[in-house]
Amino acid sequence: MAEAADFQGTTPSPARRWLRRTAALLAGTPLVAGLLCLPAAAPAHAAEDGTGSRTVDVSLDTLTPSAPVEGGKVTVSGTITNRGKETVTDAHVGLGVGPRMSSRSAIDSAAERTGYTNGLDAAEIGGKFTKKFAKLPAGISEEFSITVPVGKLGLDDQGVYQLGVSLWGQTPSRPYEQVLGIERTFLPWQPEDTEKKTQLTYLWPLISSTHLTAETGSDEQQTPVFKNDDLGAELAPGGRLERLVSLGNELPVTWVVDPDLLATVDAMTKGYQVKSEDGETTVAGKNQAVANRWLNNLQKAVQGRKVVALPFADPDLASLAHRGKDVPGSLSHLKPATDVAATAVQSILLTEPSTDFAWPVDGAVDPSVVDVATSAGAHNVIARSDSLQETGGLPYTPSAARPIGGGTTAVVADARLSTAFQGDMSTAGDSTLAVQKFLAQTLAITLQNETKQRSIVVAPQRLPSASQAQSMASALHGLDAQRWSQPLDMVAAAKAKPDAKATTQVPGEAEYPGALRKQELPAKAFQDIKATQDKLDNFKVILTAQDRVVTPFGNAIYRAMSTSWRGNERTAQAYRNGVQSYLVSLTDEVQLIQKSDATLSGRSATIPVTVQNKLVQGVEHLVLRLESTKPTRLKLDGKQTIAERPVKVAGGHSQSVKFTATANANGPVPVVAQLYTEDGTPYGRSMEFTVDVNEFTPTVMLVIAGGVLLLVLAGVRMYTQRKRAAAREAGDGADGPEQPSDPTPDTGPESGNPSGTGEKVDR
Repeated sequence: MAEAADFQGTTPSPARRWLRRTAALLAGTPLVAGLLCLPAAAPAHAAEDGTGSRTVDVSLDTLTPSAPVEGGKVTVSGTITNRGKETVTDAHVGLGVGPRMSSRSAIDSAAERTGYTNGLDAAEIGGKFTKKFAKLPAGISEEFSITVPVGKLGLDDQGVYQLGVSLWGQTPSRPYEQVLGIERTFLPWQPEDTEKKTQLTYLWPLISSTHLTAETGSDEQQTPVFKNDDLGAELAPGGRLERLVSLGNELPVTWVVDPDLLATVDAMTKGYQVKSEDGETTVAGKNQAVANRWLNNLQKAVQGRKVVALPFADPDLASLAHRGKDVPGSLSHLKPATDVAATAVQSILLTEPSTDFAWPVDGAVDPSVVDVATSAGAHNVIARSDSLQETGGLPYTPSAARPIGGGTTAVVADARLSTAFQGDMSTAGDSTLAVQKFLAQTLAITLQNETKQRSIVVAPQRLPSASQAQSMASALHGLDAQRWSQPLDMVAAAKAKPDAKATTQVPGEAEYPGALRKQELPAKAFQDIKATQDKLDNFKVILTAQDRVVTPFGNAIYRAMSTSWRGNERTAQAYRNGVQSYLVSLTDEVQLIQKSDATLSGRSATIPVTVQNKLVQGVEHLVLRLESTKPTRLKLDGKQTIAERPVKVAGGHSQSVKFTATANANGPVPVVAQLYTEDGTPYGRSMEFTVDVNEFTPTVMLVIAGGVLLLVLAGVRMYTQRKRAAAREAGDGADGPEQPSDPTPDTGPESGNPSGTGEKVDR
């Protein structure tokens, strides 16, 4: 960011100039006296060693008020800890003010310095405004608190002053008074309101990682299933999200929400299930009351305030631009995600959000990121000044809004202010330093050009911790007096008049930060998402209640491309695998029941195939296709190789579908059954079975066998009768005259002459 050589518009009056010179002279007197009292070798020794002023750690825990007012007092409290190996004696903590910072860069440089530097660090105020310690043994800590009237601080012209809190003392090896520890911070001094106050927009993000799975219960309410119950800790008192809502309720901020978080918490309020540790079963969630309380508090906090809704699940725009745009269908998710966002926020928070903003990670942009960011209809892209850097030589920080072409506005957040609280804010010392530096930078921006009002935007980290949120809130409360700044909502900031010389050139793709590029979702992630979407599209067309499946899986697909997966590719992959596996398990609930081989006896018969539906809802718009692989032997439905039947099965039921088969020749014939959707897309796995064609059926064989048996029985009867007759004839010839009715035992050759009348011819 271009800097002014000094603060503009701060020319002091003659009286102020005299006071300033007098104060500088008086401030320098104790320093000179102190130097005269020191042994000549001491400064040189400290300079050579470079560690003398780092012997004691000075922690500045509180500074109140953070922006002093004329006629008031300033209280500084903290802790000193002896990090050295020797006992420090005759020690005291003192304060020194000065010099006034000339630019934003000067503030940065002062904050980075460590150790005491003669000439750069101001002399002590001295007198009664010190805290004495007779002895400070090695490893021991002591607390201190010093209160000083503002009039004693030597503050002159408006601006940012350096405040040094130093520990003076001596050790056995260095028996002379010296600075053994120092901490620096900043005092923003603005005794009177500026005429043109900086308009400050602070984004307050309500975003979390993914907690919901694609699974739901089979009950009417479709009870949601969470992968764990960790979100409850964030919502509970003292948790990260609870602190954000509680603190934000009292701040002039623009809420930036991920509608997925709202939908997730809303699902918790209605009762939910949580996966057990084995991942196979679920148990009831325990944070329903916590979720209700948090959501109620949020609804109250956002009433009458500007709310910016990100696309559902906060999709990673840069990953889409660099890795996903070449995978068909990837970009098509953005517009539905934006539409869902508006509906979710309005129904849950009872307020209408703005969906006209896109927020790439860390505000890093290039042409492809901008194209993707606006593809869902957003006209404003939240960038950051370390990405869209100034090249026009402006002597001040320009307003955030910049037209970048195509009807798109880049709202460029200030990088210094946006990253002010990204470090560890869990200790009071670190938090206090960050707050004071933030306030110093805001005043420095205003004083760069007091005649020109500008609009500055702050876009902090997406997932601030509870301690970071507390530090952010403390900094904003430091601006409550509105002496040099005033709050402005994000929608108004995007419409602010841009500076004519502010850069509007979006950096090229080669300039996109390499560290951020390494964290992006890989192309495989979008390929997985496409595979899941294709399977979902194929599945939903057969359902009678599509919303029960489309909604949870559609949201899961949005979540699979969330920004929250950055740096956690293994976890992201596991989530995508879980979504797809569960979808496959549902599609497998509609399947063909494996059929055993069949025998077709005779010329024609009926072949039944069973379709089973284990889903709780019915399926329709399915077609069952049966195909004979050897049409010369077996045809279907008369003379067809392939036969089809429409399929409609109620939830939890099975249906037997029958086909007519006609045999042309004997032998085994493989037959393939496959379900299709009505558009001809195969559904599920195919099933193959064999039909054995045999012309003689078992029934026919029984009839034939019965006929043969009857013939055999008839032959046996005739043979028996003849045998009995022959036996009788033989018995009559031996005992009496031949009877006319008895047959002749032997007959001669047949005569060709006509027989006489009454002659019996036995043939």
